[in-house]
Amino acid sequence: MIDRLEKIQEKYLRISEELNLAKDPSALKNLYKERSRLTPLYLKVEEYLKLYKDKKDAEELIQSEKDEEMHSMLKEEIREAEERLENIEKELEILLLPPDPNSGKNILVEIRAGTGGEEAGLFVADLFRMYSKFADKQKIKSEVIDSSPTGIGGLKEIIFALEDDRAYDLFKFEGGTHRVQRIPSTESGGRIHTSAVTVAVLPEADEEEIQINENDLRIDVYRSSGAGGQHVNTTDSAVRITHIPTGVVVACQDEKSQHKNKAKALRILSARILEKQAEDKKQASDAIKKQMVGSGDRSERVRTYNFPQGRCTDHRIGFTSHNLAAIMEGDLDELIGALIEEDRARKISETQTN
Repeated sequence: MIDRLEKIQEKYLRISEELNLAKDPSALKNLYKERSRLTPLYLKVEEYLKLYKDKKDAEELIQSEKDEEMHSMLKEEIREAEERLENIEKELEILLLPPDPNSGKNILVEIRAGTGGEEAGLFVADLFRMYSKFADKQKIKSEVIDSSPTGIGGLKEIIFALEDDRAYDLFKFEGGTHRVQRIPSTESGGRIHTSAVTVAVLPEADEEEIQINENDLRIDVYRSSGAGGQHVNTTDSAVRITHIPTGVVVACQDEKSQHKNKAKALRILSARILEKQAEDKKQASDAIKKQMVGSGDRSERVRTYNFPQGRCTDHRIGFTSHNLAAIMEGDLDELIGALIEEDRARKISETQTN
């Protein structure tokens, strides 16, 4: 244990030295990112090693101490140190878990209407509002990339970006099918309907991760249209990009400028290609098992929002909240916290088993 912690200490100090010598911007960026990731662990390691040394010193002193009062004080000091060391070890268990390769990345979130017609579209808009409010509370910058409104205030689909180094870690468990049970505003008979929407969380690709060759793209332009087929404008500003090697297709029409729509479409395209590459790797390896808290697959039912009972249930971890109204206003801390804790507990258990 001590050897492992001292190696972490050495690695952190080595990275700090390399930062002082590095000149290449890309190398500097990676070094800063790695040091930032290691800093909480390094500080906890420093605390542990100091406390461990103090405890060892006290244990040596107590062997030769004849004064009864001093002996008692040293004994109490050792007891307190052992108690604190045990608590720090639990914190280190979490900090020593292998980092998620996507941690620290900005993300694109896609919400799409599934079964349920107009009601599903209304719930897409509700979920977007919920996530926007949560992001705002977390001081995470959000930006709508593309959207397809319906005629009654709903959304067939919306894609938005969240830019913050905490974005992926906070939203990574939101992917999957979200089911809603409520009486739609369009329902005259007062019957409860069940509808569903799908959510995908796509980490944004770093420049070095995805290299897109312009020759591999087919770019089509056309006129943007809104709900009911109404023209947003009369110029060919909407852009559809097909990545020929993978077959990934992206369309964007939210901006009036063709140039801006192309830039946004390329941003979505890079994230989707990265997602496809990750999915291909996962399918190719029998060793990679589906995570207990969910794979983020669109087809996986992850959560139910029951409005008549004011209840929200996450099916992956059996978590239920009866405060649905607050959740829909962006109060997701308890729900997301429970998912993160479950994931950590699973990883710690796997580490101990292996």
